[in-house]
Amino acid sequence: MGLFERYLSLWVALAIAAGVGLGLIAPGVFTSVAALAWARVNLVVAALIWLMIFPMMLKVDPSCLRDVGRRPRGLLLTLVVNWLIKPFTMAALGVLFFQHVFADLVPVEDAQQYVAGMILLGVAPCTAMVFVWSHLTAGDPNYTLVQVSVNDLIMVFAFAPLAGFLLGVTDVVVPWDTLIASVVIFVVVPLAAGVLTARRLIARGGAVAVERLAERLKPASIAGLLLTVVLLFGFQAETIVAQPTRVVLIAVPLVVQSYGIFAIGYGLARLLRLPFAVAAPAAMIGTSNFFELAVAVAISLFGLASGAALATVVGVLIEVPVMLSLVAFANRTRAWFPVDAQGAGASSHALSEAP
Repeated sequence: MGLFERYLSLWVALAIAAGVGLGLIAPGVFTSVAALAWARVNLVVAALIWLMIFPMMLKVDPSCLRDVGRRPRGLLLTLVVNWLIKPFTMAALGVLFFQHVFADLVPVEDAQQYVAGMILLGVAPCTAMVFVWSHLTAGDPNYTLVQVSVNDLIMVFAFAPLAGFLLGVTDVVVPWDTLIASVVIFVVVPLAAGVLTARRLIARGGAVAVERLAERLKPASIAGLLLTVVLLFGFQAETIVAQPTRVVLIAVPLVVQSYGIFAIGYGLARLLRLPFAVAAPAAMIGTSNFFELAVAVAISLFGLASGAALATVVGVLIEVPVMLSLVAFANRTRAWFPVDAQGAGASSHALSEAP
């Protein structure tokens, strides 16, 4: 394990500090980068996420997808956690903290906005970053792809009615352009690039050539992760400095929700005796959020300067640090789960022992 991987937590902490510092020193640069978006999906962040997930996409074998149907428990677990548990626990935590625990610290109108933003995060399971978390835990790339794809299909039909039900409003407008663009950018494009590249490499040098390229891309993948952290915190540097107390108050229930949902998903996976290569990404999908969609809907419904939009942004800020801690925990507890005898095809990753 190299220096970069061994002290990954330190590099992430430094990236957060660098993002906030650079965002305050040169806000115009981050404003220009933030403007490089298509359908509210930032293209620079998208390129960095491609860099992170491409090694995993190299290992996706479309011919193996049919085998996923023979192992439905991991997929069912993901769907139950994402659609029958996560949205309701997020709403309950929002009400608990902002109508009771923090009631004396936050005006009622602001509290309602924060709860709304949390609900929007809760009904939007992750699409893009889950490939990163799955890769860092040596998850089954084929199974992860199916889990994400099925969730995306359900999201098309369930997002608006579920958000409307929990928010108590009927005029939820789904930003279809953001939803479709995200699926194309974060699933279709990198998947096609990975499959085509792998086929060419296998034709020339066999499977070992694919592994060799994935290994060579490892430093670039980690650099992509750190640069993403710098950008995300740079984009919100002024908000963090201007409203530090509010950011912390919003972060508290979001962190509780993240660790709680992971505990539920990971615990159920252990009870079901799922192989680790399926259990880890199944728990990660429920924990991580589709923040592009949540932010877009919050702005559309409540406005750019609303508390709901701020809550979704705080969700973005806690995402990477929390998920990296869960990746480290999962990798240290992989012995809790049986080995995937059906062969995920996922190789061990150098970050498997990342702190």
